[in-house]
Amino acid sequence: MTKSKHSLRANTIPAITTVGPITLWLLFLVAIPLVYVLVMSFCSIDEFYNVSYHFTLDNYKRLFDTNYLQIYAQSLFIAFFTTVICILLGYPFAYFIARAVSKRKAILYMLVIVPFWTNSLIRIYGWRSFLGTNGWLNTILMKLNLINTPVEFLYNRGTILLGMVYCLFPFMVIPLYTAIEKLDQNLIEASNDLGARGIYTFSHVILPLTISGVFAGSIMVFIPCLGFFFVSDILGGGNSDVIGNLIERQFQSGNNWPLGAALSIILILMTLLLVRIYQKLGGDMESLGV
Repeated sequence: MTKSKHSLRANTIPAITTVGPITLWLLFLVAIPLVYVLVMSFCSIDEFYNVSYHFTLDNYKRLFDTNYLQIYAQSLFIAFFTTVICILLGYPFAYFIARAVSKRKAILYMLVIVPFWTNSLIRIYGWRSFLGTNGWLNTILMKLNLINTPVEFLYNRGTILLGMVYCLFPFMVIPLYTAIEKLDQNLIEASNDLGARGIYTFSHVILPLTISGVFAGSIMVFIPCLGFFFVSDILGGGNSDVIGNLIERQFQSGNNWPLGAALSIILILMTLLLVRIYQKLGGDMESLGV
């Protein structure tokens, strides 16, 4: 009995030492802030825009305002097409990397990682300088006599899609690359030996076996796209807001933190719902970094 107690204690102390700091980290930096946001979403504000801790459901009722519903629809539109474009561009790119020789594969994979070394906000400002009326693109086009006056490339939905795809493209490529690299080459060779053409092999062998990467990449692109408010602000001029713009505006210029908290809770619930759907479809949570 004494030996079992000592053995249990000997096994428990290392476990607490290992898991304890991580648990405290998650508790103070994730759990408590989320609970605070949830509580604040049921609060109100007084005439001086101070948070008043009186229970109310008005913040959640305001979420069904017509103007907000339009922004929700616009957010889903932008996120959907950003995801589709990332899939169409990212899949062949990831396939090419996964099937490249080892030395070239390392270089190509590094090119995908390199953008993470620079803050995305700085890179988006780079696009703004490039696409502006006095930017490089207009300057080159005018010198080539393709246009007579500068073209306004900024402040439209297409430019926002460009910025979103540019920021989130690596998040699509990485899970796709992981899924494609695990693909058994013998199955592709067997399909070719049986007379299947390239398109048939892709649709019936390659795509079904790598669909988990498509799902994982779609989640990793779609969800952040709803909250990347700075892309809409910088490239769209606030003409095509996403949900993230609503949240940022409530916490900044609107001084309505409870409403911003309610919007944040809705965004979190949407995230959990999408992840749950991904799980139901048989997705691997390790592909999402969970």
